[in-house]
Amino acid sequence: MQDYNFDDIRPYTDREARAKIRLLLKDPVFDEVLMHLFKVRPKVKMVKIQLRMIRNIRQLQGTFVYDFLRRIINRTSEGLSCFGIEKLDKKKPYLFISNHRDIVLDPALMNLLIFDKGMNTTQIAIGNNLLLYNWIEHAVKLNRSFVIKRDLGSRELLESSKKVSHYIRKSLLDDNVSVWIAQREGRTKDGSDKTQASVLKMLNMSNKKSFSEGVNELNIVPVSISYEIEPCGLAKMKELIKKEHYKKMKTSKDDLKSMSMGMFNPKGRMRFTFGDPIKIDFEKAKSTKEKNKQTQDLADLIDQQIYTNFKLWPNNYIAYDLLMQEHRFKDKYTGEEERNFEMMVEQAMIHIDFPITDITERFLKIYANPVINRLKVSSNL
Repeated sequence: MQDYNFDDIRPYTDREARAKIRLLLKDPVFDEVLMHLFKVRPKVKMVKIQLRMIRNIRQLQGTFVYDFLRRIINRTSEGLSCFGIEKLDKKKPYLFISNHRDIVLDPALMNLLIFDKGMNTTQIAIGNNLLLYNWIEHAVKLNRSFVIKRDLGSRELLESSKKVSHYIRKSLLDDNVSVWIAQREGRTKDGSDKTQASVLKMLNMSNKKSFSEGVNELNIVPVSISYEIEPCGLAKMKELIKKEHYKKMKTSKDDLKSMSMGMFNPKGRMRFTFGDPIKIDFEKAKSTKEKNKQTQDLADLIDQQIYTNFKLWPNNYIAYDLLMQEHRFKDKYTGEEERNFEMMVEQAMIHIDFPITDITERFLKIYANPVINRLKVSSNL
């Protein structure tokens, strides 16, 4: 393994935990965040006392973070379910690659499920564009997040990608610690989950063996994340419309707002499904074209599991039938569920106040695309 200094991207260690928590508690902005979360000063005071007693990362995640996530689940959803995790070996490290719907909750809820099953929590890949304030950086690094730097020139970005690749492989092979990374940079905005080849190419930068050997030793497990109600659906639509029609890119304030909305907006039922470890046996590529094809073939294998294991809710089937103007999945939902979803569509029309004509179609695609993707890999619906 090449000798890298990972101090600028790694999470905080147990030795650093108490000092970093003290810094967090001294931050006046974090104090405002606690007030926003817990509403009353006596409760905030109790939370601060609890945090001061934390001695290591596992204790932090098993008490404060665990309790906070359970509070989010109870208050904003109709429950969280999990399938497939029983197939995994608790002693093995895995590279979990999932579809990406919510900035905070995707990895946080997955780690809660893993923790419940007696497995060690994963390290989490997070873009530095989300580290908007000091308290956010402290909070995520205390929760075992490592940083992927995005705001770099082409040469610096290449070197940074190599470092991240080596860090992930070191975590898995040397440290025996699992890692979570999204299948793409940024959340899907239209409900169509697709693994980016660039993510897989980054992972392969640290590979000193054949492509197949290097992939297999990572123990890649695709994870399908499904929210019955997209917590940031309207915000994602606005981002796309601004970018396509007004050439406006999202700002750091948009990211912060999305993090808050994802946690506190209604989500309905939630399902995480863990797939089978990916194993490949590709012949040695003889050209760049063949290498690119193998990378895309690997992406397709990951997508196939994500599409197959994605939990399709009544809203998904309703959106598909409305989008396609047919009744193919009429047996998958009730009349009441259809009326409730149509109310969601009407609300989207009210809240997305842009002078364009395809707002309804865009909203339907957020929910219909998972059905379309399932049909690509299986006709058994």
